[in-house]
Formats: sequence, structure tokens, C-alpha cells
Amino acid sequence: MSGIAGELAGVRRAFAQPTLTLLHQRQAPVVITIFREAFGRNNLPIPTARLHTQVEEHLAEVRAAGETDLPTGTGREICQRWMRGQWLVRSLDDGGREVYTLTSHAQQALELVKNLARDRATLSEHRIATILGTVRRFNSEANPDRSARVGILNAEIARLQAERDRLVDGGEIEGATGDYMLEGFTELLSLVSALPSDFARVEERFATIRGEILAAFRAEDRPPGQVIDDYLARADALMTATQEGRAFEGAFALLRDDALVGQLREDLTALLEHPLADGIISDAERAELRGTVRLVRDGLDRVLVQRSRVTATLKDYIVSRDAARDRELEQTLRQVESELMTWMATTGPRATHDVPLLPARADVGHLRERFHDPADDVLPERIEVADPDDAPPLSLAELVAQGGPRLADLRERLEASLASLLPATSLGELFAALDPALRRPVELFGLLHLAADRGWTSEEDVHETLTAVRPDGSERTFAVPRTPLPDPDRPRTPESETST
Repeated sequence: MSGIAGELAGVRRAFAQPTLTLLHQRQAPVVITIFREAFGRNNLPIPTARLHTQVEEHLAEVRAAGETDLPTGTGREICQRWMRGQWLVRSLDDGGREVYTLTSHAQQALELVKNLARDRATLSEHRIATILGTVRRFNSEANPDRSARVGILNAEIARLQAERDRLVDGGEIEGATGDYMLEGFTELLSLVSALPSDFARVEERFATIRGEILAAFRAEDRPPGQVIDDYLARADALMTATQEGRAFEGAFALLRDDALVGQLREDLTALLEHPLADGIISDAERAELRGTVRLVRDGLDRVLVQRSRVTATLKDYIVSRDAARDRELEQTLRQVESELMTWMATTGPRATHDVPLLPARADVGHLRERFHDPADDVLPERIEVADPDDAPPLSLAELVAQGGPRLADLRERLEASLASLLPATSLGELFAALDPALRRPVELFGLLHLAADRGWTSEEDVHETLTAVRPDGSERTFAVPRTPLPDPDRPRTPESETST
């Protein structure tokens, strides 16, 4: 095969991938738009019936906007065609519901369209500096020459030491230009947006392995131990020999290191608070960068769930199916041996007996599943009206203690805290400073209700441990996401109350 023919064959294989078949069809803009609108950036699972309805509603809106080249059929039929195209996958969630999720091919297509939609320069100082830094770091980690590695490290230490000394001595800080910040944010967003498709590929690999294991168990053409050894070898190869597996292991190691996670959050916060950041990235891109840690954790959780399903498949087969079949076979052989000994005791050595290969099938027309129970015909006991005088007396204080949250008192304490009369930086600190009468468990939900009315949001990754006091004096501990209070020195406007 000539060079051009081999190149053509490689290109044809690339175009046969589901990613390019999705982008190559006439209706690709409509399909990509529906995927982005329905699943968002996190590819959250959607119940099947809900997605069918959403697809029909989105197509109706696009048709009303004047678009004519649209997918035909009901939402269910369209989703089934997308499943055959390997752009959607249907599975069961933890609650047993059928849900749709985007495959890695569809996520890769969405990522490609998103990158093409961004305005970015083809050549810049930031990109060249990134290439130089990556090559330098790569060489320092892969160079087999010990002296070369030491020389690279010494040069980097000297450069950093000189820069540190210059800044300590009052040297001028060179600010980043707008083009440099734009290119940096573009590359960072491109790296973050590629994470969901990377995790989806690892998840799909485990789903494929699970299907192959089930098929091997059903075929019974290999011993179970050989099937299990093959799974362990493939799982180890997936985590060490593939790019997706190595990325998964790296992300898992990152989340195990609290210092690295904290450093990542601090660096992202510093970049987003840069004076030039507001004019470069949009609110959606800002939210995307802030949710990087959560995005990695969600992807890891989905991969671990899929790997747990493979492990559960092996466990179920080893513990239940094999053991039950072995016991049944052992009991059957013992019964055959017992009957054979009984028959040999009353017959001669040359006696024969015809035994059918399979037992005859019992022909039963109908079996009663439920029999008459006389207890079902007994009338229930008559309901007697209770005497109101027999009810235990309750005081007003007891009724108030058992009631809902005292929103008026809580609102008063909250306003006092915002006015710096009761200094507190979060709802948890405010709750801990309240009187025991206002620290009932229900008052905690009252504070969260007031915070939600004001538009304050919580930090999902940071929790506060709060101790509530019941009316009987017992205590109850809650772990609640931290909700910061607005800065009392900052003017209180609707925008400042909703941004935390």
C-alpha cells in the first residue's frame, strides 16, 4: 500500500468513528444544540421519559424559529436512533430508573464544537511559553542522564531564586497582557472541557468489560477462574496502559491529596479574581472553572460505580451461581447413587433398566395461588370516638417548642449579624451563637430558608458541624454546607447578596 493510500485508509477509519459521523450529518447543528441544552456541561443522567419530552419540545421550538431540516419521529424514536449511532447510552441509575447519558463520542463532538466556537489566536507568546515549559518539564522527568537532570533542576532553582530575590528587593512586577490572559484562559477551558469525555471513555471501557464477562460466564467455554484472571489483567491494563486509565489514576491521586486540591482551588480563585478576567471570560466559563474539582469528583464517582458493577458481577457469579449449581449437582449425584444401590440390592448383575435421558414434563393446567382465609371476612373493629377530656394538657410553651421555626426571631438575629451587632461570617457561626431556645433542629432549617430567600448560596465542598438542642435538652449534630454571610462593610445590594 502506497503512502497516500495508507493515509486515506486512516482518514476513512477516523470518519467511521461515531464522533465524526455525528458531526458529518446534515442535522448535526440541531443534534449538538439539543445535547448541549439537555445535558449541560456535566453530562448528568436524564430519565428516559423526560429526555423524550425534552427532545420533542426543543424540536418544536427550533421548528418555530424557521429551521426545516430536523430529525423526524417521536422523542423516543429519535433517542433510539441516537443510541444506534452510539451517541446516547441507556442504563439504570442507583434507584433502578432508566436514564440516558451521552457517550464519550458525543461528548468529544460537543467539546470540538465548543472549542471551534471560541475566539482564539493561532500563535501567541503564551502558547510558545507553554510548549517550552512542557518540553522542559517533560525532559526533566524523562531524561535518563542523572547529570542532565541535576543540571536542569539547578538551572530552574537558580532562575526561581533570582526572581524571588528580585521581587523581595522591590523589583517591578510585570503584569500580564490581555492577549496573554485570553490565551491562557482559552487553553485552561479547553483542558477542563475535555475531562467529561475522558472519564466517559474509562466508564465505557468498564461497561464493555462487564458485558464481555457476562457473555463469557453464560457461554461456559472457559473455567470461571480463567475469566476472573482475564478481567484482572484487563482492568490493570486499562489503568496503566491506556491514556484514559492513566488520566483516571492521576485524577484519583489528585483527590487523595488534600494539599493539591487546596492548591488547585486557590490557583483558580486567584486567576478568576485577576483584574483582566472580567473582560475576558463569561459568567458561564467562570462557573465552569470554579466547578473543576466537582467535575473531576463526579467523573471519578461514575467510573468507580461502573467498576463496582463489574466487581459485583464477579461476586454474584462466584458466591451464588457457581455454589448453587455445584450443590444441586452434588445432591443429584447422591440421589442417583442412593437409588442405584437400592436397585442393585434387589436385582441381578445383568439386569437392565431403561432410563429416559430427560425427566418427563409435568402437565399442570392450573395451580391455585391463594386459598380462602376466613380471617379476611372478619369486619374490622368499630372506631370509637376519643373523649377530648382524656387528652393530656399542654402549655403554650410546650406547643411553641414542638412547632416550626421561629422565623421572626431568626430574621431579627440575622439582621443583627448583618449589622455587625452579632459578628459572624457564616450561618453556622450565627447558629452556634444563638440561645438554646433558638438552636432547635427546626431552627436550622429556618435559617437555611431565610438564606435561600435572600439568594445566598452554599459552598458544596466545605461543611460545618452544627449542634442543635431539642426541647427535651438532648443534642443532635448536623453536617451542613457552609453558607457565608455577606460582608457587613460592603454595601448591600441585590447583586452583592446573590454573589457569594
